[in-house]
Amino acid sequence: MATNITFHEGAVSTEERSQLLGQKGLTIWLTGLSASGKSTIATALEQHLLHLHKAAYRLDGDNIRFGLNKDLGFSEKDREENIRRIGEVSKLFAHASIITLTSFISPYKKDRDFARALHDKEGLPFVEVYVDAPLEVVEKRDPKGLYAKARKGEIKEFTGISAPYEAPSAPEVHIRTDQHNVEESVRIITQYLVEKGLLAV
Repeated sequence: MATNITFHEGAVSTEERSQLLGQKGLTIWLTGLSASGKSTIATALEQHLLHLHKAAYRLDGDNIRFGLNKDLGFSEKDREENIRRIGEVSKLFAHASIITLTSFISPYKKDRDFARALHDKEGLPFVEVYVDAPLEVVEKRDPKGLYAKARKGEIKEFTGISAPYEAPSAPEVHIRTDQHNVEESVRIITQYLVEKGLLAV
């Protein structure tokens, strides 16, 4: 970390910003295997929230690698740095009273815990959503053909095949996408946010 730097506090507190904008900032962290439905649910949820006139923004695992994280690969170290950066960015968005949706495989528990701790330290809500589907289901979906390539050994360090996925033990929301469609998944997450006082509709 750089030295000789000082954090410059703004003139508007998180509470005042939230009151002025009429919404609370938070991060909804969708985690799960590739093809489990994270991005599909995040896209639909973002649209739903915007239709409720809530400021929401989606950070997608693939999209981020075209810009902010284009220098990272898929080694354990790079995956860790990928999630560290997204944890920091989502915290900034939440501070700005934005409802931030992140859809990242984020396979390692310690990295997700790190992202949560960043938010906890600042008193910002962090909602972990486990987008769950059995391996045989996501392999059958395989919209990008990645599982087939991983099975052939053409992709190294592929989560669920040749690299581990550590499933959340106590997520705020657990959705089985082999049992719930996109609309139902959005409803489940929205209902949780309303019940916890994180979203006013």
